[in-house]
Amino acid sequence: MFFFRLLSYLPLSVLYLFSDLIYLIARYVVGYRKKVIDENLEFAFPKKSPEERKKIRNKFYRNFTDAFFAETLKMLTISEKELRRRFHVTNQEIIDAEVQKGKSALMMAGHIFNWEMAILGVALNTKVTAETVYLKLNNAFYNQLMLNIRTHFGGVMTEKKEFRKSMITMRSQPRIVHLAADQRPPKSENRYQREFLNRPAYFFEGGEFMSKKMLLPVFFGTMTKVKRGHYQFEFAKVAEPPYESHLPHSITDEFCHRLETNIRNQPELYLWSHKRWKL
Repeated sequence: MFFFRLLSYLPLSVLYLFSDLIYLIARYVVGYRKKVIDENLEFAFPKKSPEERKKIRNKFYRNFTDAFFAETLKMLTISEKELRRRFHVTNQEIIDAEVQKGKSALMMAGHIFNWEMAILGVALNTKVTAETVYLKLNNAFYNQLMLNIRTHFGGVMTEKKEFRKSMITMRSQPRIVHLAADQRPPKSENRYQREFLNRPAYFFEGGEFMSKKMLLPVFFGTMTKVKRGHYQFEFAKVAEPPYESHLPHSITDEFCHRLETNIRNQPELYLWSHKRWKL
């Protein structure tokens, strides 16, 4: 842990030099998950030419290495001043207002770079408690490293299995609950299948269940990359109670629609190397 913390004190401009090297290796030497990325892009953007999809893939490699090997590492020791300069949150007050009125609120977002910076950015900007539900990593060391990064500015991290227990406190302890809602659920979970970027995909419906069962407002977080190392994150309300007139899966469907729009605007920011569409 000490070694990573030491590296994290380096300026981001220096960490990007390491990222540049890893990018060259990932793109030109090992072709990191190239087959998976190409297949995902071909289904998602069938009207784009092979050359256009190749450009997206190469930009993805750049964003992937920047996010995982430079920016996320920097989050371990980044100062409040630098994070505010690099990560701008828009409309934080509209979701804070719900919690300040005594009601928990859900924030749903996808795996768009740099989502790790978003966890810190929201925790730093909010005036209320922000809780993120996460899946525990198999490697204990890296799981602890990521927890140290994600809680740098006081955000609360709750492992998915433990969150089921903590749900009962959402009324008595109102807070923002952040769900990365585009992960592929295992067969053991209740799953909802729908089209996503032109292919069938499964989705968790925890957000759907909680919002309608507990009558919670739901927000979507749109990520935009302004330039290298600089992002904007914008909250927008997508649903609020009462939900009597809502069709089944309405919140998950709206989340998918908004996420697709976010992806199409900057496709190189999405995690194309993940086997998201495996049924």
